[in-house]
Amino acid sequence: MTGILEYSFMQNAFMAAVLVSVACGLVGTYVVVKRIVFISGGISHAAFGGIGLGYFLGVNPILAAIPFSIISALLMGLTSKKVKISEDTAIGILWSLGMAIGIIFINLTPGYVPDLMSYLFGSILTVPVNDLIIMFILDIIIIIMVILFQREFQGISFDEEFSQVMGMPTTVIYLLLLSLVALSVVVMIKVVGVILVIALLTIPAAIAKQYTYHLGRMMILSVILGMILTTGGLYISYLFNLASGATIVLVLGLGFLVSLLIQKLME
Repeated sequence: MTGILEYSFMQNAFMAAVLVSVACGLVGTYVVVKRIVFISGGISHAAFGGIGLGYFLGVNPILAAIPFSIISALLMGLTSKKVKISEDTAIGILWSLGMAIGIIFINLTPGYVPDLMSYLFGSILTVPVNDLIIMFILDIIIIIMVILFQREFQGISFDEEFSQVMGMPTTVIYLLLLSLVALSVVVMIKVVGVILVIALLTIPAAIAKQYTYHLGRMMILSVILGMILTTGGLYISYLFNLASGATIVLVLGLGFLVSLLIQKLME
């Protein structure tokens, strides 16, 4: 392990693994408890529209994906709350539109798009320092928002109707939570890609939920599990020359199955 850390790209990769673990641990806990996995998947795929816009405008696709993802998250949240169509239908429509917009922008971009696949399926080994800085800043924002709105997020996650009766602006808090999901998606895109983001966002928190129902402990355990499984997947992908994003997700899935087995044995 110490040998591969001599390479700067591997140092960047392991740093990226740690940064995404913080985002998926904190926000992923709310995603699992609130049961908004599907809408999180919609946000992650809609983020591809921002990536395409970034290529078209000639700016960093990660930077372009930030406002696009937040707007997509707000539209999904408002549509599911205000429009008289089912939530899954609204999410499915905006999910498809985001992907379509990204494809159109990439098609309009002159020349060849060299690293498009890294945004679709992840390429943690090619994460540059600039993207690490963006990921770090987004992590700080997520941590601050989780601390500031801890009670509100907890309220709408466990009992949104009661929170509304108590006078909490539940719609605003819900939209704020979806915005944090959008920021988390942007943090994770370069590691596992748009297609696989939902696994990284949900599996560590799903494992942690099997061992505790306390939200704070669940977050801490989820962050730790994310770091262990993500760096483990990264190390395996390096050893066997496998696709890093897919390998990380497979290790996450294996970790979940092992956890289920442990739970069965403890019964």
